[in-house]
Amino acid sequence: MKMSTEEAIKRWNKAADSFISNYDEDGGVNRKVLLNPAIFELLGEVSGKVVLDAGCGEGYLSRMLARQGAIVTAVDYSKRMLELAKERTADDSIKYEYGNIENMHFLPSQSFDKIVSNMVIQDLECYDLAIKEMYRLLKRDGTFVFSILHPCFITPNSGWVKDSKGNKLYWKVDRYFYEGVYDQNFPANSDEKVVYYHRTLMSYIKTLRNAGFTLNDIIEPKASPEDLLLHPEFRDDLNCPNFIVFQLSKKG
Repeated sequence: MKMSTEEAIKRWNKAADSFISNYDEDGGVNRKVLLNPAIFELLGEVSGKVVLDAGCGEGYLSRMLARQGAIVTAVDYSKRMLELAKERTADDSIKYEYGNIENMHFLPSQSFDKIVSNMVIQDLECYDLAIKEMYRLLKRDGTFVFSILHPCFITPNSGWVKDSKGNKLYWKVDRYFYEGVYDQNFPANSDEKVVYYHRTLMSYIKTLRNAGFTLNDIIEPKASPEDLLLHPEFRDDLNCPNFIVFQLSKKG
């Protein structure tokens, strides 16, 4: 199956309103419980820092960064997502830009202290070009943090295997070494599909290293005991992580 980033953009424009229908100021419960704590732990102090939100979507993370004192530029390839981001941003503290993060020629090199890309790189046909762009745009000794679906567990045809009564038995992983595009119904009960690109963990790490990055840390997010009391549905995610978050640096 072959599909370009342009086709992915069309699908995300179409799915944008449905995708964010349950978003709040924290980006929804999955991001609040799992992704946001990991991202901000790895980003460190952002107050006064020049930060790029690469693939900002409807802008919730950009707004969180701005509230913490960051000077934020936010880029996305979905015009509909950017419209929603601007509608949800009460002031002009965030600079929103339309563009594909595979090629951000409109931004000068070494412009940012920190770059974050939250659940975006898996949506790109040419993820290696996007990673090279992050390296170009990051200042010396800067930090790049990005999150993706965990490639070891979220694969084409992965999912829960259930018994005859619908009880979950175990999580099935399949086609791990397949590298390429696959699509998913979104919402799950809809015929509409969005696009993901699967790569192995080895491919991600080699691509990061080839771009010049140093890998400093990773987090495989899981719910805290406190969060499990409030959101017991996340106990299922203790079987295997849905996400992985990387912290990288551009050494001076």
